Amino acid sequence: MAYTIENWKERIAKRSDITSGLVHLTRPKGGKSTLEVLLSILKDRRLIGSTTESGFIVGNTPAVCFQEAPLYSVAQNIYTEQEYRKENPSAKIRYYGCGIQVTKSDAFNAGGRPVIYEKTSVAKNILPESEYWRIVNFDLSNDDSVIDWTHEREWRVPHDFDFELSDIMVLLPNTKLYREFLSLCRSNEELSHIPTEIKGIIHMGSMFF
Repeated sequence: MAYTIENWKERIAKRSDITSGLVHLTRPKGGKSTLEVLLSILKDRRLIGSTTESGFIVGNTPAVCFQEAPLYSVAQNIYTEQEYRKENPSAKIRYYGCGIQVTKSDAFNAGGRPVIYEKTSVAKNILPESEYWRIVNFDLSNDDSVIDWTHEREWRVPHDFDFELSDIMVLLPNTKLYREFLSLCRSNEELSHIPTEIKGIIHMGSMFF
């Protein structure tokens, strides 16, 4: 069934399990804090694709990762990640509650698509090598070694993702980071335009606590 964009938005507005936005969350990198990484992304207006080495991408095509889950569910994913790191301090940091939200339409028009959840070996027999970036390993066959990331309802955009500030929302985890974000923007001429050009700021902590 085909919808106009307005019909599509109306359908989404009546459902709590789907969303018209995609969320990309950041983490500390290269000696930069999470907020510094976010500000660098906003300054460049670009998300750099992850690779097999820097992320969890299958194949040779870098890709930018997003979560399709509604914001409340994203907040739950963040909380679960935080609790897991408390119990496993040496575990690799995947993300914090800091990032941006883009529209599905913008991601789709940039080549973005939902990932394919399947055993990697099986998916490689289905897809051409040029599409391996869409594979996320999924395996429930072993009770002692379950691999399941379907809660993220992931989308990926191949290569990098460029955006305009006016098209994105900024996600911040708490009031402290919100105030620090504004302070850093106001004190740096190269960043001063960001708060007035973005669509807005979402306080992720307020959705969950």
